[in-house]
Amino acid sequence: MKPLFVLLIVFGITAAISKVFYHQWNPGFAGNLAMSIMLFFTAMAHFAFNKGMAMMLPPFIPFKKVIVYVTGLIEILAGVGLLVRPWRHATAILLVIFFILILPANVYAAIHKIDYEKGNYSGNDLKYLWFRIPLQIFFIEWAWYFGI
Repeated sequence: MKPLFVLLIVFGITAAISKVFYHQWNPGFAGNLAMSIMLFFTAMAHFAFNKGMAMMLPPFIPFKKVIVYVTGLIEILAGVGLLVRPWRHATAILLVIFFILILPANVYAAIHKIDYEKGNYSGNDLKYLWFRIPLQIFFIEWAWYFGI
């Protein structure tokens, strides 16, 4: 839920600032900046809550903490890539793929009630997926629309 708020608030503020100071709406820039800042925000969780994020991966996956750090780094690089015009298109395509690939971790976390911030099993249950899956689709569509 927090990433959605970050995305929408940054988009609204950036769009309003572009209208006030440049006398025109610039939704493309606002959309990419908002996604970039959201990705920087979510990347912080990979470093701050490494133990809980690693718990979101099934037991058969090796090197969980390394994967969590690498995916955090991927989010940072994607955030930068969306802001660099020559890289934006390729970054958006890779980001869509990334969002699809990480969805199973969110499903696994909901099935096992993993709270990644606390690093325990007191998190949201399967009902959470009724919000999380559409949210993931929304992020995919956002990256596609504004990045491509």
